[in-house]
Amino acid sequence: MRMSMYEELVIQTQMNYSRYYEQYQRGKTAVRLSEKEPLSYKEQIRETVKQIQEAQCIVVGGASGLSAAGGGDFYYEDTLSFQKYFGKFARKYGFKGAFRGMQYPYQTRGEFWAYLATFLHTTQTAPVRKPYLDLDAILKGKDFFILTTNQDTQFVKLYPEDKVAQIQGDHRFFQCSRQCCDQTWDALMPVEEMMEAMGEGISIPEDMIPRCPYCGAEAFPWVRGYGNFLQGRKYEEQYQKISAYIQENAEKKILFLEFGVGRMTPMFIQEPFWNLTLMLPQAYYIAVNAQYDLLPEQIEEEGMAILGDIAKFLEDVKEAMIDR
Repeated sequence: MRMSMYEELVIQTQMNYSRYYEQYQRGKTAVRLSEKEPLSYKEQIRETVKQIQEAQCIVVGGASGLSAAGGGDFYYEDTLSFQKYFGKFARKYGFKGAFRGMQYPYQTRGEFWAYLATFLHTTQTAPVRKPYLDLDAILKGKDFFILTTNQDTQFVKLYPEDKVAQIQGDHRFFQCSRQCCDQTWDALMPVEEMMEAMGEGISIPEDMIPRCPYCGAEAFPWVRGYGNFLQGRKYEEQYQKISAYIQENAEKKILFLEFGVGRMTPMFIQEPFWNLTLMLPQAYYIAVNAQYDLLPEQIEEEGMAILGDIAKFLEDVKEAMIDR
């Protein structure tokens, strides 16, 4: 299969990331940034509302900061939400942050799968968080498409599969840990069964560990970052969806909205959005981030980088649109 347009952009930016890795690790970028004085927050809200209303189509790029803004902030630190969902494991093993639990050297596979089931169940069953609901209200009546690096299923609880590209996987699916086949299968029911079997404990019977129906190897979540991520048909479909949407709307007034991209993964949403804003004739770019306000000099007249709380920003934009 020929590589899709958006995947080609990602590959290019991954190469850039590798070349300038030390800069990215310091929270910077290899791109020359704008020194233009940003608008005031009120003016940024007004400009965002104007751009949304005038856009013929919108591409939303949702990253980890968007979920964190709504309370899904248990991945890296010992937060209240981490203690709520993973407290019994933290007390037993001493790690802090849900991702640390994925890397812990458990003594048995039953213990590992008890933790993994808890991790998946936490996101599979989470309600749609308020920033996502506010974003949904903002997008009402617009032609839009969602691109996300989040695997927590928030967007697919709101929108049909054909409107969402999940390019780093999805917690609702398992794959073969050995990649013996180009298949994914349901993780919801097995996870629910493991949670019931675990109860208040921290282990499951090892005969409950999900296995590949073809080779018998352990299954594993279809997600990048934890193991041998399957970049097969389902993966390519995600890139095909976002590529097709952008190519179909390339000549229109297209707005790229980016939320919560960190410095570990700028190559999946942020830098491709920069390149597309530069390339497409009527594109405009808006990024909102609690830590970084990075805007390339080359697109300083076609974009804004807003430093602030994503949840508050979305609520303020929603209210401003209601008032108009």
